[in-house]
Amino acid sequence: MRQVYLDYSATTPVKKEVLEEMLPYFSEKFGNPSSLYGIGLNAKSDLNQARAKVAKLIGAEEREIYFTSCGTEADNWAIIGTARAKKAKGNHIITSKIEHHALLHSCEFLEKEGFEVTYLDVDSKGLISLADLEHAITDKTILISIMFANNEIGTIQPIKEIGEIAKKHGIWFHTDAVQALYNVPIHVTELGIDMMSMSAHKIYGPKGIGALYIKKGVVISSFMNGGAQENKRRAGTENMPGIIGLGKAAELAEANMEEHIRHISELRDYFADQILSKISEVEINGSMEHRLPGNINFIFNYIEGESLLLLMDAKGISASTGSACSSASLAPSHVLKALQLPYEKIHSSIRFTIGDDTTKEDIDYAVEEIVKIVEKLRAISPIYKQSTKG
Repeated sequence: MRQVYLDYSATTPVKKEVLEEMLPYFSEKFGNPSSLYGIGLNAKSDLNQARAKVAKLIGAEEREIYFTSCGTEADNWAIIGTARAKKAKGNHIITSKIEHHALLHSCEFLEKEGFEVTYLDVDSKGLISLADLEHAITDKTILISIMFANNEIGTIQPIKEIGEIAKKHGIWFHTDAVQALYNVPIHVTELGIDMMSMSAHKIYGPKGIGALYIKKGVVISSFMNGGAQENKRRAGTENMPGIIGLGKAAELAEANMEEHIRHISELRDYFADQILSKISEVEINGSMEHRLPGNINFIFNYIEGESLLLLMDAKGISASTGSACSSASLAPSHVLKALQLPYEKIHSSIRFTIGDDTTKEDIDYAVEEIVKIVEKLRAISPIYKQSTKG
C-alpha cells in the first residue's frame, strides 16, 4: 500500500545529511563541552558552530541563541522567565486565543500566581487586530507574545507591525516561530523580535532539541538551574547529537529555503484546487493570503473528521485534525473555536501539511482516495441526506 505523509506540521523526518552529521557525537566525539581537556574543548567548539548556524538562519548573533530541549521549553522559558524577571515593573501579558498550548498553559500557570493575561480575539481568518493589541496595552504590560504562524490553520500574523507596537511602548515581544521557521524568511532584528522559540523536528532535524533566541540586552530569569551551561542561563549537560542535528538542519534550511517554499506552495495550491473541484461542500479554514506555504485546512461538511482520518490511514494517508500535541484530547480545537466556527464544522476539519518529500503523485493518490472516502461517509450521513433534500 502506498504511504503518503501529509502531516509535516506534526513532525518531519530527519534528513540524511543531518543524521550523518549527528552520528559521530554518540560515540566517537562523545566529549562533554564543559570539560577543559581536548575532547571536551572540541565538543565546545562544535557546539558553538551549531549555534552560529542557527543564528545565521534567523539573522541573529551567535551569543543570542540558547539551546533548549524543545519548542515547548522555549515557550515556557520565554513567558515564565519574563514574568519573573519583570514582575517589579508589571504583571500583565498579552497573547492570543490561538497560541500553542505550550504558551497558553504557561499563561494559565502565571495567572494562578497573580499575573493578568489578555487573550486577544482573532478574525474569521485567524488574524489578530493590531488596534485591539494596542488598546490592550497598559502601564503594567511586560510582554507581548503572538505566534508567528499558527500550527493548525497556517495563518501568518503581522509580526513586523506587532514588533513596532511593542517597541513603541517599551514592551518585550516574543513569538513562537516553531511552525514558521524554514517556511517563512525570518530576520529577527528587522522584525523587531526580542525572543523567539524554535524546534529542530519541524525543520527536518531530530526531536528533543530546540532553541530560544534572546536578543542582546533582554534579561529573563533562568528556567533551569544547576550548572553554568548556555552562558549560565540554562543549566544541564548539552544534548550534543541534538544540537549538532539542529545546526545542520538550520544550515540546510538556509540553503534550500527558496526551493522549499516554491515546492510546497505549488503542491499545496494544486491539492486545494483538486479537492475543491472534485468534492462539494468543502471550505478552507484560515487565510489563503497570509498562510504558511505547505498548510491547508479543509472543512468536509457533513462528515466526522475522525472517521475521515481513520479511513485515510487505512489507505496509507497521514493527516491530522489539529495539533499533534493535543491529539489525545477529545476537546474541539481551541484554534477553530476562536474562529467562531460551529462545532459541526470544527469536527469536520482536517489539516494537511506538505513537505520536501511530497510529490505530485502523492497528492493525486490522496485526492483520489479522499474523494472515495468522503462519498462513502456522506452516503451514510443522515445530515448530508437531509441537506441534499433542502
